[in-house]
Amino acid sequence: MTPMSVALWLAIALVIYAYAGFPFLLTIRGAWARPIKKSPATPSVTLVIIAHNEEDVIADKLQNTLAQDYPAEKLEILVGSDGSDDGTNERVQDFAPQGVRLLACERQGKIGTLNETVAQATGEILVFSDANSMYDTGSLKAIASCFSDPSVGGVAGDQVYTTDKGNAGSLGERLFWNFDRFLKRMQSRSGSVTSSTGAIHAVRRELFEPVPSGVCDDFLISTRVVAKGYRLVFEPDAIAYEEVAASDKAEFRRKSRIIARGIRGLWVMKTLLNPFVYGFYSFQLASHKLLRWSVIFLLPVIFLLSVMCASQGFVYQLLLGLQIVFYALALVGILLRNTPIFRNKLAKIMAVPYFFCMANFSALSGWYQFIVGRRVDIWNSNRAT
Repeated sequence: MTPMSVALWLAIALVIYAYAGFPFLLTIRGAWARPIKKSPATPSVTLVIIAHNEEDVIADKLQNTLAQDYPAEKLEILVGSDGSDDGTNERVQDFAPQGVRLLACERQGKIGTLNETVAQATGEILVFSDANSMYDTGSLKAIASCFSDPSVGGVAGDQVYTTDKGNAGSLGERLFWNFDRFLKRMQSRSGSVTSSTGAIHAVRRELFEPVPSGVCDDFLISTRVVAKGYRLVFEPDAIAYEEVAASDKAEFRRKSRIIARGIRGLWVMKTLLNPFVYGFYSFQLASHKLLRWSVIFLLPVIFLLSVMCASQGFVYQLLLGLQIVFYALALVGILLRNTPIFRNKLAKIMAVPYFFCMANFSALSGWYQFIVGRRVDIWNSNRAT
């Protein structure tokens, strides 16, 4: 083998490990389960919702919250309005007789409003939710039961997408979350999940610290749980239903922003990458986040080395051909996105390559924003078409 072919196979091995090898290791490790000692306890809970111009969904969200199967006297609902100027504040005020509290803040971005809102919380458990996340009626009870285990400091819920917008990105996103849900189950079985999703996650109030601006708040809040020596577990019965992004462009922007803020969060929490202190979790964090976000740098290297090694035999020619077909399918996905064709079973043939490429270009955009120091602290939701 030539040095170029060795480099090619090493790069391929890293990509395969990121998407297949790491899940395989998690599956093996998950065979040695570390059970969560659950009980039907109902500690006091504060549900924190941060909203900016969510007039269209906030009433439904509050009705959904009030319908939770949880003792009303144990549930505090706080809505932090980040400078909303539509009708969000008025709609929240309509629920004041039912105990919903509005904190109308100046426009400062989600992080600042989140910190101000949590400062007013009184519950033993803080549950964080997006304004458009609709919970299954038993979600809060499912979350609360996990905190009966004193080793548990945080709970990651299960985000489920309810609709398919008929575009390549939305189908790919649904497939990705099915895969991510499996990873969370395996991680939680024997230790801690890597991090939580902002749609539904919870921590003990004493473990919360103000979140610095410029980072992904759910990532930082949840990984701090592990940093303080507690488990961050996955609860599949705590379900939050959301719709996928209205368009692929909106999804690309959302992912780019999340990854850029996630990389900054990882930099803030870089001590968690020390395996001598945090053991397998450090390995897990490096594999699930750092390596996954870095695959975009390996893909062009693999393609170029495949071209350079094509003369070395059929295997290399086949490898190059498979890449060309894969990227061609992604290109077809770009050309035919948002068309009815993605509503049939053939969609998966193009949706997977398309979403894979879109996710990795989002990572490239995220790295660019991180490297040049570009921060997005204030943004509008992309729920509109």
